[in-house]
Parts: sequence; structure tokens; C-alpha cells
Amino acid sequence: MRETHVGYLVVVEPDAADGLQRPVGVLTDRDIVITVVAREIDPRTLRVGDIMTQPPVTVSSADSLPQALREMRRFGVRRLPVIGKHGELVGILSLDDALDTVAGELRNVAGSIHNEQVIEGALRP
Repeated sequence: MRETHVGYLVVVEPDAADGLQRPVGVLTDRDIVITVVAREIDPRTLRVGDIMTQPPVTVSSADSLPQALREMRRFGVRRLPVIGKHGELVGILSLDDALDTVAGELRNVAGSIHNEQVIEGALRP
């Protein structure tokens, strides 16, 4: 996690039948701090499965952004694994991603209002 500068990992388990990677848990830097560092546990005695959060809260790739944001709020998380129609991991949605999208939509609304005023001013001097 340190080498790649990430604070969130999705732990997957491959399905022997179809080879798809299905999320079974998540591990965050916060999990490590609270479970290992704060309790002064020797990390060499632990496996990821001992401290990961399971089962992970997920959203479907078919869910809307508002649905995903409701799940984030409901569970108090900033990231969600996104699963495909067969339960396979297809991505991760972060709150930063969602904010970028919402900000873009707000720019479109503001642009629409501005353009309406410009066009009306040009048509009705």
C-alpha cells in the first residue's frame, strides 16, 4: 500500500468455475492503524483476512450514482467496490470520483443558465 500510495484494497477470491474475481473483503489503511498499530499487534502474525472488513459493501455497475452515494452515506464509507452482473469486481467508486461527476453536472447547469441569458440578450436587445 505504501509503495503504490493507496489506502484501500479490495480483497478478491477467484471462482474456480468461471475464473472471475469476486470481492470478499476490503482492507484500508485505517483498518491497519486501528486493528494492528493501535493495539500494538505484531503484523507478521496476521494475515489480510484477519483484519479486512468483510463482507464488503458493494454496488452494482447497473446502479445509479445517487444509489451509490446513498450506500456510501448509509455505511459511512468513501469507496465502494463495483461489481458486474456475475458478482465480479469491475472497479472501485470513490467519493472523489462521485464529486467530480456531480461538479461536472453543476457546471452544465450553470452553463445552461448563462447561455440562456446570453441568447435571450442577443434575441431581445
